[in-house]
Amino acid sequence: MTVNVLERRHADWQRRRRLLERGVQDWQPDVVALQEVVRCEDYDGVRELLGEGWHVAAHPRWSEDGVGAAVASRWPITAVRTDAFGGVGREAMAAWCGVTVAEVQAPSPFGTMLVVHHKPSWERGQEREREAQAIAAARLVEAMAGSGHVVLLGDFDAPPDSASVRFWTGRQSLGGLSVCYRDAWEAAHPGEPGHTFSPVNPLVRQGEMPEEEGRRVDYIMVRCDDYGPTLRVGLCEQVFSEPVDGVWASDHYGLVADLLLPAHRPGSWALG
Repeated sequence: MTVNVLERRHADWQRRRRLLERGVQDWQPDVVALQEVVRCEDYDGVRELLGEGWHVAAHPRWSEDGVGAAVASRWPITAVRTDAFGGVGREAMAAWCGVTVAEVQAPSPFGTMLVVHHKPSWERGQEREREAQAIAAARLVEAMAGSGHVVLLGDFDAPPDSASVRFWTGRQSLGGLSVCYRDAWEAAHPGEPGHTFSPVNPLVRQGEMPEEEGRRVDYIMVRCDDYGPTLRVGLCEQVFSEPVDGVWASDHYGLVADLLLPAHRPGSWALG
């Protein structure tokens, strides 16, 4: 699951928090990427939303008022590497962009896998920065991944036809590098726009982008090897995309995906 929770100083946090907690309880995800959570001396937003028993890897940068991002896993996290995207264009304008790569010990038959929580610059005019940040994140992943599964998720602040997302999905190279990830929403809902930041949600119109037209900017992806994705997308659905008793959980809709092993190992023929 990935969800930008909208930091707590906006839009009746206590009521929204209960919806977010309930959604996690209902879906029971094994991995959750959270954006715009708050962490300070006397408060832990990840623990407040998820409760106890999670292994947490925080993003490398947080804003001065404690807003940032983190990835949480029910399974042990045995190694973490991060990149705060230093020296990438105007990255200082984005208070908490960065990438966290967590090595997760998933149960058999999945085994050790990487969970990559990517949060690039959000500003509309900074696609150049998002391109450079995607390259930096991909290089970090490639240095760690080996032949294991890699799940990439987060709020990418860019639509599917942007250069940075086209790079992730193998549709173009950037900076002399190419990678390929299967977009879970696209796999499960081909041709559907799937906007996750939409003016249908009144919190979008009430917020800092009142002229927003709607975009899909939140993603769950699976890394491909030479023969395709190493995990199959069983389902991918929006979460927190409807109000409950008039309350919207966030200005973003979240995503949840069920990732399964392929029918047989990519690169081999099925028997029989």
